[in-house]
Amino acid sequence: MSTTPPPRSAISRIRPAQGERTAEDGAFGWLRALGPHGRQAFAGAFGGYALDSYDYFTLPLSMVALSAYFGLDSGQTGLFTTVTLVVSAIGGAVAGVVADRVGRVRALMITVITYAVFTVACGFAPDYETLLVFRALQGLGFGGEWAVGAILVAEYASARHRGRTLGAIQSSWAVGWALAAIVYTLVFSFAGDDLAWRIMFWTGALPALLVVWLRRRVHDAPEATAAREQSPQRGSFAAIFRPAADGEPGLLRTTVFAGLLSTGVQGGYYTLATWVPTYLKTERGLSVVGTGGYLTFLISGAFLGYLTGGYLTDRLGRRRNIWLFALLSAVCVLAYANIPHGADTLLLVLGFPLGFCMSAIFSGFGSYLSELYPTAVRGTGQGFTYNTGRAVGAVFPTLVGFLADSWGVGGALVFGAIGYGLAALALLGLPETRGKELA
Repeated sequence: MSTTPPPRSAISRIRPAQGERTAEDGAFGWLRALGPHGRQAFAGAFGGYALDSYDYFTLPLSMVALSAYFGLDSGQTGLFTTVTLVVSAIGGAVAGVVADRVGRVRALMITVITYAVFTVACGFAPDYETLLVFRALQGLGFGGEWAVGAILVAEYASARHRGRTLGAIQSSWAVGWALAAIVYTLVFSFAGDDLAWRIMFWTGALPALLVVWLRRRVHDAPEATAAREQSPQRGSFAAIFRPAADGEPGLLRTTVFAGLLSTGVQGGYYTLATWVPTYLKTERGLSVVGTGGYLTFLISGAFLGYLTGGYLTDRLGRRRNIWLFALLSAVCVLAYANIPHGADTLLLVLGFPLGFCMSAIFSGFGSYLSELYPTAVRGTGQGFTYNTGRAVGAVFPTLVGFLADSWGVGGALVFGAIGYGLAALALLGLPETRGKELA
């Protein structure tokens, strides 16, 4: 199966006269600008990332039932998330290299199949140790999905609209999260906890059939493919760690600071994604249906945050957008964790801005990391930095787990705010890339 469509016509490169309205203008100009092959790539990446999200959230939503079934303490349950994210760093780095060497689409097919298979396997786990191993293997596929899918779409998107295009892709995470919350509410309402958590994992395979079908019709961007295949350094780890020397720019500084940025943002995000459902049930005493209702506000805010952040990253620039929402996310985390008991209405309302801010900061990631690396090592660079951030950021949910018994889950959520502070500092070592063309 060929993964490269015919080259775009040179006519599409002609710039319109000043003041002339083009097909790229308007609310959906970013989608029209992708072209037919780009829109197919968008659909495939959107569906794949939504499935990635769905499969990830089967665990946090089932955490209380799993803890009771296997008799686990908070530290052991937090280890589930840590193992998933640490192994995802390996999977993401490998997927990035594969994407640079054999193509974006083929790498995406591998990631979908991997995490779907092992999510289902988690539902058959007879004990804690086996579930931990299956969850780790699920992380191999989980780690590669976003980095490779983001690169595929970024290489089709115009520089003018790349931020909002990748923000729209990122919003599919909220779609998968919402689907997982709906299924969780239904499954745990009609099945006993001992069976319900297994059903949650088993359902993780269903959307994979749709994504595989979509990706049979998706092609790599032709110009980026040509540039990648002509480079002898494609898929090279050595290249992304090469320092500047003899007047030649290196990528070591970029890799170090991009990894720190990713660590801070994802440390904050996964702290909240992992522990908010448990916080609502154990410390706020909400029922399954009640928890689902509160998560609706959080997820709705997340969906709009992805879309808004994508727009702002094109208007404000990559660095300003991340700085803005790092600050707002830290404030929201501290406020959410310190709402007095009994103020459940405030807890409900504040979930919206919390979800909005912690998602808007992610919207610029796909475009920013893609623009920081040249075509030949774009998959390797983005796969490594994004997923190393996941792995190191995974320490944050584990710390919350171990401190929950003494501090309470709400008090321990402060580590999420620390992560956002680290992200803001990391930006001091990275350049602005808004408007950069990708070959």
